[in-house]
Amino acid sequence: MKAAKRKSRSMSATTPRLLVTGASGKLGHATIAHLLGSQKVPASQIVAGTRKPETLADLAAQGVEVRKVDFEDAAGLAAAFAGIDRLLVISTDALEQPGQRLAQHKAAIAAAEAAGVAHVIYTSMPKPEPGNPVLFAPDHWGTEQALEASKLAGWTVLRNNWYFENIFMSAASILASGHWYTAAGEGRYANVGRDDCAAVAAAVLANPPAGKVKLDVTGGEALTVDEVAALLSGATGKPVEVVKLTSQQLAEGMAAAGVPAPWVPLLVSFDDNGRAGGFNLVSDTVERLTGRKPQKYKDFLVANAKALAG
Repeated sequence: MKAAKRKSRSMSATTPRLLVTGASGKLGHATIAHLLGSQKVPASQIVAGTRKPETLADLAAQGVEVRKVDFEDAAGLAAAFAGIDRLLVISTDALEQPGQRLAQHKAAIAAAEAAGVAHVIYTSMPKPEPGNPVLFAPDHWGTEQALEASKLAGWTVLRNNWYFENIFMSAASILASGHWYTAAGEGRYANVGRDDCAAVAAAVLANPPAGKVKLDVTGGEALTVDEVAALLSGATGKPVEVVKLTSQQLAEGMAAAGVPAPWVPLLVSFDDNGRAGGFNLVSDTVERLTGRKPQKYKDFLVANAKALAG
């Protein structure tokens, strides 16, 4: 029996099983696409985790195993992670109830530890240490601390900067009014394309670094809101004037515009963090791990100009 277990572990080491949580989401799905594509990982080694397995018929058709992964089901997590060597834990979107997301992440880490997962990768955010004004930064910092405290042999934290794609939440209204209201001041943002983050995650899953590592995943340049606004205007042909406000003025304006009350302080905290320099770090992680330069914000805006204008 012991010999059989040793043989199984040896085989696992040569043909590791990789599981991606949140595989029905955009980042998770793109990560698996990179595993199958640029990383050339056989589909038989990949497991796609999701709360709704029926949504991943496309991956199942390619030979990827699909498992139910529900971060609210601790017993189910242990079963879902069985036989997995490397695990990508994509941070969940449970933001409505304070503490829920951190509890989910801790449950995933505990289940990975119990299942004998060799290496866990977690998607965090830039500079989540105490003092970061982003209201959900403590979720990420707490998860990083849980990894630190775990008995896992190895883990990698991917501190992904804000996605280029986040601009879709506000671009249509900015372009319609011609005004970009911000409390970020002269703060700089090293935003990055979601696909570049997926490519990095796939690279780490395929070839994880030894030990315990934190990596900043950013775009290749840090731009102010004024500079991004100029790029947005150039890409769409529509004028954009940046209107700089205090945090209180921005909150009042959002409330007057009908932004749901629970979202106002969260959105303002993003600008507070930008103004404080929380998003300005530029790293070479994308190019170093994927062999390609990160997409430029200008190119992203040009490629998506029609969709951004709504």
